[in-house]
Amino acid sequence: MRQSGILMHISSLPSPYGIGTMGREAYEYVDFLKKAGQTCWQLLPINPTGYGDSPYQGMSTFAGNPFLIDFDLLKNEGLLEQSEIDKYNWGQDASRVDYGIMFEHRFETLYAAFNRFDKTTNLAYKSYVEGEKWWLDDFALFMSLKRHYKFAPWNTWPRDIRLRKEKALEEAKREHAVSMDFHRFIQYEFAKQWAFLRRHAFENGIKIIGDVPIYVPYDSADVWSCPSNYQLDANLNPVVVAGCPPDAFAKTGQLWGNPIYDWKKMKEDKFSWWIKRLKKTTQFFDVVRIDHFRGLESYWAIPFGDPTAENGKWVKGPGKALINTIKKELPDVSFIAEDLGFLTPAVKKLLKDSGFPGMKVLEFGFDATEPNEYTPDAFTENCVCYTGTHDNETLLQWSERIDPKSLKFTRKYLKLKKNDDICDAIIKAGMESKADLFMAQMQDYLKIGAEGRMNRPSILSPDNWVWRMTKGADSDALAEHIRKLTKKANRI
Repeated sequence: MRQSGILMHISSLPSPYGIGTMGREAYEYVDFLKKAGQTCWQLLPINPTGYGDSPYQGMSTFAGNPFLIDFDLLKNEGLLEQSEIDKYNWGQDASRVDYGIMFEHRFETLYAAFNRFDKTTNLAYKSYVEGEKWWLDDFALFMSLKRHYKFAPWNTWPRDIRLRKEKALEEAKREHAVSMDFHRFIQYEFAKQWAFLRRHAFENGIKIIGDVPIYVPYDSADVWSCPSNYQLDANLNPVVVAGCPPDAFAKTGQLWGNPIYDWKKMKEDKFSWWIKRLKKTTQFFDVVRIDHFRGLESYWAIPFGDPTAENGKWVKGPGKALINTIKKELPDVSFIAEDLGFLTPAVKKLLKDSGFPGMKVLEFGFDATEPNEYTPDAFTENCVCYTGTHDNETLLQWSERIDPKSLKFTRKYLKLKKNDDICDAIIKAGMESKADLFMAQMQDYLKIGAEGRMNRPSILSPDNWVWRMTKGADSDALAEHIRKLTKKANRI
């Protein structure tokens, strides 16, 4: 079935409170997608953001991001007063997220809601806490300790806490019991609001595509609660960390710094952590995109402490053993493999054996002087075509800096006339391609330039992850325009 959708993170929605949430604007955006003839809404990871405000550096792979909880929905529950919401200035620029404000005031406002919440009589809350305790208790304690130790990394905490000595943990749980309940409450409200939003999407024929980062950050509840899952030394410091080798995008490579899994141990216990992780993910999403899929075949291992990624080496990953386990344990789940980057024959074979659709990025296809695997004529049906991803320039930004030779090739390939718009033509080419699924960034339909770029990889920048769509931009006129393109491409 030919389908299409739009890539835009929930944080990019408009709202009165500084960041997109699971409130009214999210429901209205689902309605917009339906009007536009789309069937998919793709998001970035929804975990609590950590270092650099990146959704790919979440402090827990199982938890939801508190910043996405909607205040108005809490007010409707009787948990917040409007005066408590209006107590803070949530930012002056409606086109950007101010994460400093979010960090400073979001939790204070949520705490006001927590103080009104009666956890002793709420049966749904009790059921949630009991059913999720396998990860929630560790996460709640981790977040409580983070605040107690002034957000210092867990490897700087007192030794017995760092090493999870039983007596120290029990004392910490008693000392931080109220704070732990606060973080349980946050996750309960997140899960409840998400469930209602997902139901609205389902009722309107919209599938939600979610993103699972291949790695977790070192300073996370995941690593602190189960360090044996990772390649750490006796002092619990990473032996090697993740990244990418030098390439055209980064001369010294990309040094992500995430600890790398102890794949041998994980294989011995049948990848139980990964299966738990993916099963949890399916509570939120209809389709799961596995980030950095090539790292499952071989990963770039960089010695811990190196300042760049240049001295890394390729090491074999879990490969078919993990893929086969995933397919056995989750036979009804749809996956997308993010197979971009340095692709060897072994990576391509793993993708083919998995049966998962890979990704084709049109900007890669036309940032060239001759056809390649990312130009539409090379596509097979079993792939997902993107104008660009969150790591790419917006299509308008890309078109404004394309070199003359690539521009000449692109115009010839697309058979453009003198006054034809190159961005419109590329979207049309992707929409009409063989790919079973076509995805465009919302910024590309809105024709937004550099200010709309979501992320510049390997660069820590205040401009990353901040873009927001202005209210009313998802107009009926735009929906009708997209619907016509979609219908003509036989995707409705």
